Amino acid sequence: MIPVLTPAEMKAVDEAAPDATDVLIARAGAAVARATLRRLGGGYGRRVVVVAGKGNNGADGRVAGEHLRRAGVRVTVIEAAGHDAGGQAVPPCDLVIDAAYGTGFRGDYDAPDPGGALVLAVDIPSGVDGLTGEACPGAVSADLTVTFAALKPGLVLGAGREHAGRVEVADIGLPVGRCSMHVVDDADVVARLPHRPADAHKWKAAVFVAAGSPGMTGAPQLVGRGAFRAGASTVRVGVPGAVLEDLAATEAVGIALPEEGWAATVVEAARRCKAIVVGPGLGRSDIVLAEVRRLVTDSPIPIVVDADALGVFADADDVPLARSPLVLTPHAGEFERLWGSKPGPDRIGDVRGLAERTGATVLLKGPTTVVASPDGEVLLSASGSARLATAGSGDVLAGVVGAFLAQGPAPLQAAALAAHVHGAAAGLGFERGLVAGDLPELIARWLSDSGTERSNG
Repeated sequence: MIPVLTPAEMKAVDEAAPDATDVLIARAGAAVARATLRRLGGGYGRRVVVVAGKGNNGADGRVAGEHLRRAGVRVTVIEAAGHDAGGQAVPPCDLVIDAAYGTGFRGDYDAPDPGGALVLAVDIPSGVDGLTGEACPGAVSADLTVTFAALKPGLVLGAGREHAGRVEVADIGLPVGRCSMHVVDDADVVARLPHRPADAHKWKAAVFVAAGSPGMTGAPQLVGRGAFRAGASTVRVGVPGAVLEDLAATEAVGIALPEEGWAATVVEAARRCKAIVVGPGLGRSDIVLAEVRRLVTDSPIPIVVDADALGVFADADDVPLARSPLVLTPHAGEFERLWGSKPGPDRIGDVRGLAERTGATVLLKGPTTVVASPDGEVLLSASGSARLATAGSGDVLAGVVGAFLAQGPAPLQAAALAAHVHGAAAGLGFERGLVAGDLPELIARWLSDSGTERSNG
């Protein structure tokens, strides 16, 4: 997992570094120069403009310029203070090194016009908030960002994700120590998702889905298919108040649930399962919420609480006491109903707050999905894209989270790995016209191609 440090945490790491500041600047500048030469495909005869500020960020850029001169690059250094009126163009060049402002930047910045040249940002694009990813109107849009020691939240959240371009983390000898925040990647799925053992059987990673309502059985089908394709060995599906004949014939086993009192039936029917998914398509009646509350308080196995079922956590003074671990999976609108306001600029802080208040792992969906545990640990998944902005994709994700929980990972890891796989798999599908029903097969293909079984087996 890739460590992430807030600007305040990074400042503390800098201050505690065993090496002098000028040594760290020398290493950072050298790393920027190497990345520049790789991007340009060489140095001799190339032209680079360094836009340098007054702080350490500017010093990093100046040192990079010195290295580049020795490699045959024609380097021009421009003071950032003279280019705070956007629209001014830098001299003609092949690449601009943005070393104006770092992660501690506050206020507004109007970047000079690169004139079509490539842009490499030092640590973070100038004008982007290092904590939230908010970008002022004139912020730098980089093709590549070279950041040091660890990622910063502003590189993976909000507008900062787009402004940063491709991000490289350079090791300059700073001891990061234990981080409370990481970004998950493909390798984490391979390393942390258990393989199916030789003695596996159909109850090994079984999932129960309590979802839907009479005449509304599409949601539980999507949840079930998502769970199956993510490795659930058996899926049992119950739709409160519906007759079994209403359920489509699939690999999932239908369980009759009464319209009222179904929580007890689910607990009994799921006694051989390893996880429960509850919520999609249930509706928000008082009866439904009362049953969800009973399920949360009585279930001896972990529960993924999604969609309509999230309503039981809307009252901060009446949060149900869960018997087993919970994963809540709201989108931004559902998060607002639970938290009392929309996710703010500090999405990570807001998700941590809701996790602490509810005692549950909380997964806030988005282009960068934020997952926080009640103890403040955070995992981020940056694999999401606009392809997932389609009805039913959240139902599939709930099924994937349930399947991963059933296979053994802790709730925080199960949720974050599921979000990563969900987003990465969508990248295998249509750029336009992807529908939720496409996702389960894409998920199975991604997991198979990633080599999880070969690497774990």
